[in-house]
Amino acid sequence: MKYNPIEVTLFKTNRKNFTSKLKTNAIAIFNSNDEYLRSGDQTFPFKQNSDFFYLTGIDQEQSILFLYPDCPNPLYKEVLFIRQTNEHIAVWEGHKYTKEQAVDASGILSVYWLEDLWSIVSSVINYSEKIYLNTNENDRFGNEASYRDLRFINQLKEKYPLHEYHRAAPIMRDLRVIKSEAEVELTNIACRITGDAFRRVLRFVRPGVKEYEIEAEIIHEFIKQGATGHAYSPIIASGANANILHYNDNNQVCKDGDVILFDFAAEYANYNADLSRSIPVNGKFTKRQKDVYKAVLHVMKEAKKMLVPGTIWNEYHDEVGKIMTDQLIGLGLLSKFDVERQNLAMPLYKKYFMHGTSHHLGLDVHDFASRYKPFEAGNLLTCEPGIYIREEGLGIRLENDILITADGNIDLMADIPIEAEEIEEIMNS
Repeated sequence: MKYNPIEVTLFKTNRKNFTSKLKTNAIAIFNSNDEYLRSGDQTFPFKQNSDFFYLTGIDQEQSILFLYPDCPNPLYKEVLFIRQTNEHIAVWEGHKYTKEQAVDASGILSVYWLEDLWSIVSSVINYSEKIYLNTNENDRFGNEASYRDLRFINQLKEKYPLHEYHRAAPIMRDLRVIKSEAEVELTNIACRITGDAFRRVLRFVRPGVKEYEIEAEIIHEFIKQGATGHAYSPIIASGANANILHYNDNNQVCKDGDVILFDFAAEYANYNADLSRSIPVNGKFTKRQKDVYKAVLHVMKEAKKMLVPGTIWNEYHDEVGKIMTDQLIGLGLLSKFDVERQNLAMPLYKKYFMHGTSHHLGLDVHDFASRYKPFEAGNLLTCEPGIYIREEGLGIRLENDILITADGNIDLMADIPIEAEEIEEIMNS
């Protein structure tokens, strides 16, 4: 791994919290992620299943976690199954966990090779009454392809059709949304690396530079500091490209007089940051660009104030919409007359600010959480308003990562330059 070892207490605590939510005499089984085919005999870089990593700290393919708190055989109360290495794997793929290393990383004392799975499961599963299995229940997940969890469910139900099956995901949704101190610290590292990459970019950008050259500077800083890489496909959107919300071609020349919208962040130890900034290519905003920029920054600062325990998701976004509407009127993009007569189901501000203001952040960039529960202490959310003016070829988005605490909130990116004047000063220093 590129990242430093994680204190094993994190994963022990996570498992304890999870098993405390299980019904009596129940088993829970979690799979690592698939290895996805890229082309021919090549696979995409492996990314661990977030729930599996949350419970084990094991960052390796072909692994399974078996939890049975009420198991009559104490040896199998929690078991980790990992891929057995051999000389061929060592030569062609490199390091894999030994049993001893897996114990150290996870805190699970019973570690077996994957080929022992069914003999051990078969020896105790019939003493259980209920089985919890995991699937991807993230609201944003829409992939129609099968994956390891689904295949395992079919396999298990074929072998043991009369057990009572339950969903593990609702338990994980309530647990993962509350970040521990250790998780916040890992996110802080991702944020710090991201901030350093942004400062590097501020000193690099100039008219004529290509978007992908900027992307290269970013990944250089990420890898140099031990990040796994990008938390998501980076957006380096100059000029009119900034009006494409998920633009990531990153192949255009940055022109004098344009603004570049950045949306990029580092992943560290599977935990993600999420940053957006907008800067002038030539180091100096025009008056119009700065007016729009300051309008977005005002909305961001006001929205941050509402990221406190008890805030309701939909009410929060509605209030942000009102603040944004006032700013758009001030910029001459909306008129008070039209706003007073707007259809509230389709508010006019959505023409210029069409996405949400916040999402949960963690092991997934759009982290697993309920959109119907009030915000709680321990929630970690982005705050990312934007204004996109297609007719002017201008798009501005600003985004920081905010931790909610019982006493308010903490901006984990508060030290990353965001004021327009500060950005100009650094770019011209």
